[in-house]
Amino acid sequence: MSDIYLDVTNKIVSALSQGVIPWIKPWTTASSSADCPFPINAISRRPYAGINIPLLWAEARLRGFRQDRWLTFNQARKAGGHVRKGEQSTLAVLYKPMSKEAHDEDGQVVRDEQGNIKMVQFALLRTHCLFNIEQTEDLPAEEQIYDECDDQPAFIDHAPAEQLLVASGARIEHRYGDQAFYQPVRDLIQLPIKGQFEDVGSYYATALHELTHWSGHLSRLNRDGITGGHAFGSAEYAFEELVAEMGAAFLCALTGTQGELRHEEYLASWLKILKEDKRAIFRASGQAREASEYLLALQSDQGTEMIERLTA
Repeated sequence: MSDIYLDVTNKIVSALSQGVIPWIKPWTTASSSADCPFPINAISRRPYAGINIPLLWAEARLRGFRQDRWLTFNQARKAGGHVRKGEQSTLAVLYKPMSKEAHDEDGQVVRDEQGNIKMVQFALLRTHCLFNIEQTEDLPAEEQIYDECDDQPAFIDHAPAEQLLVASGARIEHRYGDQAFYQPVRDLIQLPIKGQFEDVGSYYATALHELTHWSGHLSRLNRDGITGGHAFGSAEYAFEELVAEMGAAFLCALTGTQGELRHEEYLASWLKILKEDKRAIFRASGQAREASEYLLALQSDQGTEMIERLTA
């Protein structure tokens, strides 16, 4: 029987080993769906969520796909097309919500104050094989969309990302130099001045990375990676950097910011963590999602809309 946690971890490890950061979106906003920044099903238009986001992003980068639309073999056939002969599928994970009766340590059914049986919610995981739309032929014309735009925007504030930073209420200081960090003791984010960055995307990717760290403060999400006092270079420190990387990637996608962080110094640590613990990438993804939802919730109506995209 296949071990889904191990299969997913091996895919992430393989991508990292080839220098591909799986949680970085591999295309510009112009080439993705206007309705959702995440990979979507080409037929149902439903966005993929959870661990499927970095899995599909990584595969797109590794194999050079220009679109973020995926479907199953049967979906392509039912739509009137087909997957080209010899094409390899991409691993995805299907979450099926389940429930069962709650039992105590003695095996007795647990009931609430009204005498109703309490139910425990859990998810059943199974693997799911997908193909990128670029691996198909003869689909209806409306399924073939989007040419990538190569124009680079001028360096100006990106309103959605800037609003996210402002709405957080985080204390952010800009100083000329080469340091970007979050300091929990002072509850302070320090960034280089905007003009030092190569482009607007690089600035906001960095700022949102540090803002994800900020969300873990004792007075907010109380995340161990921030509040545990872990030393630089430790596995716990590297894991928090992994959470911040994924959180920044999710927030960049949600705000329509094209930015990529390059933290090659953590690659070895991340690989070590993932190889030693097959569930680590699931925990990191979950904590990054929690941080993203927390930050988006600070933005009232706009945040609510973005959270719906993240949790769909």
